[in-house]
Amino acid sequence: MSTKKTSGGFPLIVSALAIVICICLGWAIYKTILGSASNFEGGDSEKGHPHNILGTMYKGGFIVPILIGFLLTVITFAIERFITIMKANGAGATDKFVAKIKTLIGSHDFEGAIAECNKQKGSLANVVHEGVLKYQFVKNDTQMDKEAKVVAIQKSIEEATSLELPMLSKNMVVISTMASIGTLAGLIGTVVGMIRAFAALSAAGAPDTSALATGISEALVNTLVGILTSALAIIFYNYFSNRIDQITYSMDEAGMSIIQEFQSSGK
Repeated sequence: MSTKKTSGGFPLIVSALAIVICICLGWAIYKTILGSASNFEGGDSEKGHPHNILGTMYKGGFIVPILIGFLLTVITFAIERFITIMKANGAGATDKFVAKIKTLIGSHDFEGAIAECNKQKGSLANVVHEGVLKYQFVKNDTQMDKEAKVVAIQKSIEEATSLELPMLSKNMVVISTMASIGTLAGLIGTVVGMIRAFAALSAAGAPDTSALATGISEALVNTLVGILTSALAIIFYNYFSNRIDQITYSMDEAGMSIIQEFQSSGK
């Protein structure tokens, strides 16, 4: 008996390539948009003073394009996780599907339950599908006692679940990592910017509050982008973790319903 498995998510090599592409896009945005001559006095991005926020961000230094790449990475993998989890969730609401499966199994309408699984699709439907098929397979097996049949059904459900869970949590580590290193990278950029600002101030000899304020604002751009990246990553990570927990709970609930039904009426 073959076991269905929901496909989805970036393969490892594609995930690594996506991160590299996002960082390259971040560098392109840094050079073409933030570094545009229109953002600086005199049209000189290297020596001219920025006269808008884009120019100030450009002056934030080499960490800025990396942070933009991290931000794009979070957005890219959030879209990937959203599509994958929506696919795993199936065609309809999971609570209604579980309730319908309970009713069909309670009335011993196994063909109807299988048809409902084929209609619903997704991770939850795959797990229920395997449980129902195993139920049908063992219920007429005269060589197995009831306890062995229950164990067989439970094992089939657990195996189907173990195939689905890695797909659900796939690439979540990328989002969680970006939540951690986004702020850290931003702080590194800020520290480097502050060092450069005070170094330029000391080299000038006389205190220049205007230059110091400009240098600090440019340094703090890194903190801004880093915090934004981390905040989005944390929000997406918690949202997707909650969705995965809901799907996992529905799997456990549906699987338990199949086992309990067999225990109460199985031969």
